[in-house]
Amino acid sequence: MTSSVLKHEFVEFIPDQLMEGTVYISIPYATVVHKCCCGCGSEVVTPLGATDWQLVFDGESISLMPSIGNWSLPCQSHYWIRRNRVKWAPKWTLAQIEATRAADRAAKQEYFAGSRDIAQTAPAASRRNIWSRIKGWFY
Repeated sequence: MTSSVLKHEFVEFIPDQLMEGTVYISIPYATVVHKCCCGCGSEVVTPLGATDWQLVFDGESISLMPSIGNWSLPCQSHYWIRRNRVKWAPKWTLAQIEATRAADRAAKQEYFAGSRDIAQTAPAASRRNIWSRIKGWFY
C-alpha cells in the first residue's frame, strides 16, 4: 500500500517490526527508520547528522531534508517527507543519482577533514598549556 500521510513515533530503539505508514525516530541514535512509502515493504534508514538528513519537528509533525532517494532499492522511489505527508518526486536518471552520491561523498570528506584538523590541533594546544602551567610552578 502506498503511503501518503504518515504518523511519527519517537522511540529509543527502532522496533523489530515496522508498521506501514509510521516513521520511527530515535534521537539517542540519530536515526529515522520507516517502510518505503511506495509500498514495497523495504526498510528505509535515514541517519541524522550534519552531512546526512535533518529532522524538523514542529510539535505536531515531522519533516526530513533532503529528499529520500531509495536508489539502492529495487523500487528506486524518491520522495520528501514534509509535515507527515509524502511528496513524490520525479524519477532520477542514473547520472543524477551518481552525481548526488559523489556530491554527498565530497561533503562528508570536507566535513570530517575539518573535524580531524580541529581534533589534531586541540590536544597539542592543551599539552602546551599543561606544560606551561607545570613550568610556572618551578620557575
